[in-house]
Amino acid sequence: MNAQTESTTPVQVKSAYHHGDLKEALVQAAFELVSTKGAENFALADACRLAGVSTAAPYKHFRDRNEVLELVVERAFDEMDRRSMAAVAAAGVGTLAGIVAMGHAYVRFAVDEQRLFRLMFGQHPVLKKAKSVEDDGAKCFGNVIEQVSIYCARNNVDGDPRAIAIRLWTFVHGAASLLIDEDYAKVAPDLDVEAMIADASPHLLT
Repeated sequence: MNAQTESTTPVQVKSAYHHGDLKEALVQAAFELVSTKGAENFALADACRLAGVSTAAPYKHFRDRNEVLELVVERAFDEMDRRSMAAVAAAGVGTLAGIVAMGHAYVRFAVDEQRLFRLMFGQHPVLKKAKSVEDDGAKCFGNVIEQVSIYCARNNVDGDPRAIAIRLWTFVHGAASLLIDEDYAKVAPDLDVEAMIADASPHLLT
């Protein structure tokens, strides 16, 4: 898997503003800018230019830059969750294949949306404490627990589904982080991360 894949998230910024939804236009603009340039290079003024509005416009809807970034993170979690659950639906709800597909979707999101992924998981510590961000993260993790619970019930697996889900998430998140940070490239340049997840998941589920 190539860790250099660029974001392909489509964003229609100015059309939202032309329909009168200034707040939505600014959030979409911020989402696009963060996904392409990173949160460290994000400025509200740039979002205003992309949305085609004045630099005073954000303060009619948001208290500051951090609130805009909170909404970007919420939207990123929603997108990651959507992709993960679509993968589960295609591979099989509550099955080993579905859980592996969920892991693969997680890693692909990290690769495709590296700048968003870094923001979602600690690049901006203040955002991690925001209630809405915590809730969205918990929702995503809750879906992992649900899939593990179904799998365990169907396959007579003893153990706490939440503890098993934590093991799975720890492994997949670690793999995703090592991949996008290019640490694998230094020690195992030919590593197939998706194959590794498929091999490890049955063991992590027991």
